Amino acid sequence: MLENNQTAPAFSTTNQDGQTINLSDYRDDKNVVLYFYPKDDTSGCTIEANQFTELVGEFAAADTVVLGVSKDSCDSHLSFISKFGLKVDLLADISGELCEAYGVWQEKEKNGIKKMGVVRSTFVINKNGELVDVIYGVVVNGHAQEMLEKVKTL
Repeated sequence: MLENNQTAPAFSTTNQDGQTINLSDYRDDKNVVLYFYPKDDTSGCTIEANQFTELVGEFAAADTVVLGVSKDSCDSHLSFISKFGLKVDLLADISGELCEAYGVWQEKEKNGIKKMGVVRSTFVINKNGELVDVIYGVVVNGHAQEMLEKVKTL
């Protein structure tokens, strides 16, 4: 698992519009809040995406871009964005490479059944590409506001 003060793993993947997004696109320009969530259009994931959307202007004012990541397709992301009016880019990690690189693809247990899945996690990456906050096992409510407070200190 990743830790604070490490260099963030580089990535290159597509967003909901099929555009290639690279972590290096933001180097020396923007901080990045990279949040991983299990699945589009599910209760906790919808709450989290809506809370980040509500604050997207404040994140922008703090030189920060918010990127959500799941293993869903670009089409699934487009539907999710359209349904809820989301204003954050959602990255499609269909291959799971990004989830693996950030250590969020883990064994989870629900109702006594173990299976692999995305552990809800957030990574705050500064303009130098360093991890300044690493959180595995995120609690959804209020999380976006907490991340905003953190990036305001960068």
